[in-house]
Amino acid sequence: MLESLSGLLNIPVYAMNAGLSAIILGIVSGALGSFIVLRKMSLMGDALSHAVLPGVALSYILGINMLLGASLFGLLAAILIQFITSRSNIKSDTSIGIILSSFFALGIVLITFARSGLDLTHILFGNILAVPQSELLQSFIIMLVVIAVIALLYKELLVSSFDPVVAKAYGLKTGFYHYLLMMLLSVVTVSSLSQVGIVLVIAMLVIPAATSYLWSRSLLHMILLASAAGAVSGVTGVYVSFRYNLPTSATIVLVGMALFIISFIVSPKNNFLRRGLKQA
Repeated sequence: MLESLSGLLNIPVYAMNAGLSAIILGIVSGALGSFIVLRKMSLMGDALSHAVLPGVALSYILGINMLLGASLFGLLAAILIQFITSRSNIKSDTSIGIILSSFFALGIVLITFARSGLDLTHILFGNILAVPQSELLQSFIIMLVVIAVIALLYKELLVSSFDPVVAKAYGLKTGFYHYLLMMLLSVVTVSSLSQVGIVLVIAMLVIPAATSYLWSRSLLHMILLASAAGAVSGVTGVYVSFRYNLPTSATIVLVGMALFIISFIVSPKNNFLRRGLKQA
């Protein structure tokens, strides 16, 4: 089907794959990233995106699905961060830094130990132009699962994100929803490895959601706008990189950053431009 559409539009198949992959990644990153931004967990998201590396390496060594290994290590990292923070006087940002660097170092050691064809550069930075259709289908299924979970648990996630105290008073298990988001974050990170890599996936999770936050007054509006911003950034980044022979993953992030800068200046919620003119 893609081959036929590619011939009709006179666009290479790999460029079509990259465009569709960017749309899927943008939608799922925007939806999940909205909760990451609202819960002030951007640093946690960065930690988990790096913490899945040993799970990816171990899955490759053992010959099992990478989603399984990476999800387990992502969840383990979240549990360890919470354990260190709750059982000591160490602040959460410090415990995140400890787990992030330790897990990332462990992943590098495991990849070196494997001495296989597992390319560390490919894992770190991705290559969206080389995404096969099998991974494209996997990313699409993961997107549907994430959207379904958010839709089914929307009210619970809404309350626990804005006011955890009220959520506990209503009997909601806030810890469950916290670790559920961490699990989803780990799965999305792994599905994004071949596209933007571990280093840049946190940008796809945070930048569209932060851009949407500047324009939104409700969570649903924020999710929808963040998904749209992520998809637009992805498609535009793929086109610009294809047109001018630039690194695709980095170009996608820079396009997203450009949207954020524009929103930061002109959005009525932030009102930066109007406040600057008044001060002048």
